[in-house]
Amino acid sequence: MTAVAKIVHTNPEVEAEPDLTDGFHLVIDALKLNGIETIYGVPGIPITDLGRMAQAEGMRVISFRHEQHAGNAAAIAGFLTRKPGICLTVSAPGFLNGLTALANATTNCFPMILISGSSEREIVDLQQGDYEEMDQLAIAKPLCKAAFRVLHAADIGIGVARAIRAACSGRPGGVYLDLPAKLFSQVLDAEAGLKSLVKVIDPAPAQRPAPEAIERALAVLKAARRPLIVLGKGAAYAQADDAIRALVETSGIPYVPMSMAKGLLPDTHPLSAGAARSTALKDSDVVLLIGARLNWLLSHGKGKSWGEPGSTKFIQIDIEPREMDSNVEIVAPVVGDIASCVQALLDGMGRGWQQPPADWIATLNAKREANIAKMAPKLMSNASPMTFHAALGALRTIVKERPDAILVNEGANTLDLARGIIDMYQPRKRLDVGTWGIMGIGMGFAVAAAVETGKPVLCVEGDSAFGFSGMEVETICRYGLPVCIVVFNNNGIYRGTDTDPTGRDPATTVFVPDSRYDRMMEAFGGTGYHVTTPDELTRAVNATMDSGRPALINAVIDPAAGSESGNIGSLNPQSGIKKKK
Repeated sequence: MTAVAKIVHTNPEVEAEPDLTDGFHLVIDALKLNGIETIYGVPGIPITDLGRMAQAEGMRVISFRHEQHAGNAAAIAGFLTRKPGICLTVSAPGFLNGLTALANATTNCFPMILISGSSEREIVDLQQGDYEEMDQLAIAKPLCKAAFRVLHAADIGIGVARAIRAACSGRPGGVYLDLPAKLFSQVLDAEAGLKSLVKVIDPAPAQRPAPEAIERALAVLKAARRPLIVLGKGAAYAQADDAIRALVETSGIPYVPMSMAKGLLPDTHPLSAGAARSTALKDSDVVLLIGARLNWLLSHGKGKSWGEPGSTKFIQIDIEPREMDSNVEIVAPVVGDIASCVQALLDGMGRGWQQPPADWIATLNAKREANIAKMAPKLMSNASPMTFHAALGALRTIVKERPDAILVNEGANTLDLARGIIDMYQPRKRLDVGTWGIMGIGMGFAVAAAVETGKPVLCVEGDSAFGFSGMEVETICRYGLPVCIVVFNNNGIYRGTDTDPTGRDPATTVFVPDSRYDRMMEAFGGTGYHVTTPDELTRAVNATMDSGRPALINAVIDPAAGSESGNIGSLNPQSGIKKKK
């Protein structure tokens, strides 16, 4: 058990003075007792000394330039480790900055705890105008899985334990822990403080499915003529990699991975239908969802992406019963944790399992090969300026040669096209915008991926996406992290050729032409590259990955390349008014 830090009284005139501890040390000891070794945050009032003391007590404290990016780092740390990532912020505005990341973590089911200092309750409740006064607990509650406030140092152990269990159990998510400023300086007997700490036992217990649910699901699968498995990021989070691979290969059912599930099985696996996704979804008659939700990313399980209404039957594995029937009927709901459910399905198949008809597999394979062949010429061009396809083709080869590296990816076209072009070969190596599809996760995810895994990180950003968190390149340089950032620079959002019809200002989607993002990295001691061809891009990325040092590559993309929001431009409403000329 972690020893509780003490405040020792050394006055010789005081005899048998008891050892004391305080709120600062109890927070640190509660985290360490539960195996949490890293804090992401931004220092300031009233949590500056908490960060200093945590560092002195052996914890790693990664200090960012903005709380949202620290929160994103904590969230993806939770995804990678299955332990709650910790984000530490100051009160009010700092808390609000971190809250964006907390809400995103909850939506994506990443275990994360946002710990924020706050004003005292008696001042907040009477609205007396304290420094950064805000009822943070009330604001956080609707946007996270759970929220707690600790008012007494003796309750810190319980407060941290409740936050950890809430973040990890069932469907994981974000938790807010409110620590008023006066809590930190509260003093109590060190022995009593030690006894108040709680080590959380089995924070995410297995939830095994009902046998009848497994029998029902297997019966539906057996009757299928064109079955399909869809793997979501929940399957990647579960770390049930061997069981999922065994299920796919034993059943012989082709699979489509959602973006953060890529690599659970290699994208080059014979049963991968990722390159034939449209055909697989539209023509399947039974779909087994593993850690995937029928939200907008899967067209809500209906519409033209899924063929005729009612033609597809869905089996869904999810730990949250309320997820079932959220958009369409789930004919075989399987409620439980993914590892237990997948293993139960595998056990139920037995030796006599009949694999899908050969013509279904052949149809998908033919479509996959045709799509790959159609894409190949676009990936091989070495022209300048580069297209998105040509630049991503170069990175595709690098990832194939370095399958252990972690790919962080965000943008519009940069993200949408990379999902289909860059194959992944190992689980939890692709990190991207997830359920909400938001921008700004790039640098936070890159920092945490490097810190938590020790692996090299390739962070591929659109120039617009990079703008949300670009200042964190200083953080990457400060900690000397092995992060290679590639900014696809086409001078704007979607493309850099739009104009203001009035001729007064730049178009709303256009940036400063020919910006040199590489020099931004050089300003902080990292290495910068300016590249205009796929060959130059390849050399720069390989040199950076070999060095293990921070670098940013400004990759010049044709300003005319790109389209509105990649593949989701249709979500923009269109004006119903035509202006008369």
